[in-house]
Amino acid sequence: MASQTTVLKVGMSCQGCVGAVKRVLGKLEGVESYDIDFDAQKVTVKSNLPPETVLQTVSKTGKKTAYWEAEAPAEPEAKPAEAVVAA
Repeated sequence: MASQTTVLKVGMSCQGCVGAVKRVLGKLEGVESYDIDFDAQKVTVKSNLPPETVLQTVSKTGKKTAYWEAEAPAEPEAKPAEAVVAA
């Protein structure tokens, strides 16, 4: 799979939260790089993994995790709630 960027909104309230996100991304096979913007609650991950895998992994930290709205993948199965609203 080609390298792609996944952008997530992650509810991080302290540096410990940032550390937890760094830990799971650091262990995830296939992640090339990542950037955590604590102030914007934004996590940008460059990897050769499907966005769903990155989202699931980050959500294992227990933090509220969602796709960053402007960067959400186009596949309807990634956001079924939105597909239902649009139908």
